[in-house]
Amino acid sequence: MDEFDFLVVGSGSGLTVANAAANRGQSVAVVEKGRLGGTCLNRGCIPSKMLLYRAHVLETVERAGDFHVDAEVRGVDFETIVREVNDEVHGEADGIRRGLRSSDRHRLYEGEARFVGERELAVVDGPDEGAHLRADTVLIASGTRPAIPTVDGIEDVDYLTSTEALQLTAPPDRLVVVGGGYIAAELGHFFGTFGSDVTIVGRRPHLLPEADREVGEAFTERYADRFDVHAGHAATAVSEADGEVTVEARPYEYGEGVDETADPVTATGDALLVAAGRRPNTDTLDVAAAGVETDDEGFVETDDHLRTTADGVWALGDVVGEYLLKHSANHEARAVVRNLFGDPAPVDYTAMPFAVFASPEVAGVGAREQDLDGREYATNTYRFEDTARGNAMQTEGFVKAIVAPDGEILGCHVLGPGASTLIEEVVVAMKAGSGTVRDLRESVHVHPALSEVVQRAFAGPFAHGDGHRHA
Repeated sequence: MDEFDFLVVGSGSGLTVANAAANRGQSVAVVEKGRLGGTCLNRGCIPSKMLLYRAHVLETVERAGDFHVDAEVRGVDFETIVREVNDEVHGEADGIRRGLRSSDRHRLYEGEARFVGERELAVVDGPDEGAHLRADTVLIASGTRPAIPTVDGIEDVDYLTSTEALQLTAPPDRLVVVGGGYIAAELGHFFGTFGSDVTIVGRRPHLLPEADREVGEAFTERYADRFDVHAGHAATAVSEADGEVTVEARPYEYGEGVDETADPVTATGDALLVAAGRRPNTDTLDVAAAGVETDDEGFVETDDHLRTTADGVWALGDVVGEYLLKHSANHEARAVVRNLFGDPAPVDYTAMPFAVFASPEVAGVGAREQDLDGREYATNTYRFEDTARGNAMQTEGFVKAIVAPDGEILGCHVLGPGASTLIEEVVVAMKAGSGTVRDLRESVHVHPALSEVVQRAFAGPFAHGDGHRHA
């Protein structure tokens, strides 16, 4: 048995903690079954956003005529775009691998880990199969994988998940997407921009169900102008014949399920993308063997310091299920470093933002309006096109501010270009400022910059539940 002071399963944000342990003289083991760098680098936010920026460039050129600029796209080398992005990602992953292999402070085990006892793991598959490890402290940072919904015939169909979709060397002629969240939205936009006819089937009444309802509804309307969108429908059957995939979907009501009496909606395509959420990798890791408890969905249960129910075992990132976001995992990694080696303190999730890099872009932070039933609050919405910069860009969108009667910022939601950047001003105000509208009202904003739309959203007047507006 190989024994260590610290062991991490997963090579994403968990490496931050592993490096901190190594820098303090501890012996460190890293177990990884795939490419080094975790989901974000290899199968998630990095390659997808690199590809989406290419889509943004194409979309910008195609809009040139709106500004009386005569430009045309003479061709797109889609295969080179995808290969270039994946080569860069793989290069970074290989660099991490080389760094760990050459380090005298880390030992890398390549293969799938499985708990076989308290803080004991075996490598059951891969180049280092057969290794048996034990550590004083174990960190579970094993992430998630695509969830496949229970749909009749799904096991007999050649479908894509986000992992395979990011490596396609040609856009499908007709793409059917099952799922209505951010992965469906981003990949639908990417392939749609490069020429695919896209159909999206999502169970919730609108796309992006994790966003504020008003934003999700507006986003769905915009997507319905571009694609065939069947929101409020659940896929019930899938079949494939002669290279064509057929998806049947019926109306779905959250909490009530599928309306089996309704006539199905049928969508056909030459490719099917399943983007119906993520599931934690706790089953393959067999965390129960270590005494680590999980919730009903399989996510690791932790306390507010990210300790699991097993002594000496910690967890962070997507496998915890708090926020399935890379920046949240990085935040949690810093918290675990502090709690292991510094002054322990609970993880502070105050003002955790999210962004969807689609077209239109979406971002949000804090409470959604649908979360505030029974609480007194007020909202104000200001439109991009009512600012000088938004008008110059000939763009549409809005910023929605949600505040408490005392001026405390409860939430902010953005739909429009640069949303992922604009939301940061609100994040800082909520986290590092007074946390009130005063931070945004009294800060000088560049004119004419797009950030004015945020300032004006928080400048009031605000509408309360009775519809009356107050400055």
